[in-house]
Amino acid sequence: MTQQKRLPVPVWLRQMVRQAKQHGNGSLHRHTAEQVEHHQLHTVCQGARCPNQGSCFSHGTATFLILGNSCTRNCAFCAVDHGIPAAIDADEPCRVKAAAGNMGLKHVVVTAVTRDDLPDGGAGHFAAVIAELRTLPQPPAVEVLTSDFQGNVQAVAAVLAAEPEIFAHNVEMVPRLYAAVRPGAEYNRSLAVLNYAASHASAGTVIKTGFMVGLGEEQQEIRQLLSDLRAAGVEMVTIGQYLAPTMRHYPVQRYVTPDEFDQLAQEAKQMGFASVAAGPLVRSSYHAGEFYQEMQLLR
Repeated sequence: MTQQKRLPVPVWLRQMVRQAKQHGNGSLHRHTAEQVEHHQLHTVCQGARCPNQGSCFSHGTATFLILGNSCTRNCAFCAVDHGIPAAIDADEPCRVKAAAGNMGLKHVVVTAVTRDDLPDGGAGHFAAVIAELRTLPQPPAVEVLTSDFQGNVQAVAAVLAAEPEIFAHNVEMVPRLYAAVRPGAEYNRSLAVLNYAASHASAGTVIKTGFMVGLGEEQQEIRQLLSDLRAAGVEMVTIGQYLAPTMRHYPVQRYVTPDEFDQLAQEAKQMGFASVAAGPLVRSSYHAGEFYQEMQLLR
């Protein structure tokens, strides 16, 4: 995508980012970074240039990025590298387990680059990571954030069979924007993945998704998207502000105010979502463990 003039970032949003970085523990930040480096792991926090990286690391958490750090797709909103991916690292599940154990994580979020080059899209590797985490002395809750597996329901079933506490797949945005921003994906395919997961997951698995605003969507499109997600069986949803990683990525069309996010959260809860996280800095794994625990108390 060619460079385009960016909208100026509002002062209030700059302040939110600064405040997020200021809260936390410096020694925990170093420990988290050291564990990731020592075990030769990738995180989506770093790969996707998440604005919450400093905050999460300094609270002793990180979202592990498995199956390498090179994606087979090239979405216009994402900072993760794309290209020819490396071969599957069979030892990676053990290293994720070791890092999670050393970090004392009670809730582990695992995502991956999209691997359209693999017959199962990497589903077996997700299952292997879950299985390894289950062998920890105090097994954490496991949240997986998967690709659409190109609509392969057998791949979805393989991940569900490992019984993660949360199965997540992000729709990312309203369907009208897919062609321009997410051309390698299909909205109806993502909905079908979520619907299949909701219909075939064990009783203990919660279905989750997330999407961004500020890409040019209309309010009615957001409401329709939320309605579609509830109909598909989604229980948890995250809604955050899109922030272009670089000048070469899809440009931000609008900065949504905190009040508007509060309104979206209210509407989503009225539609029946059990858990809603909405705000400018909210991302898929934003306070994931806390939101999961809150939802469990309400069930």
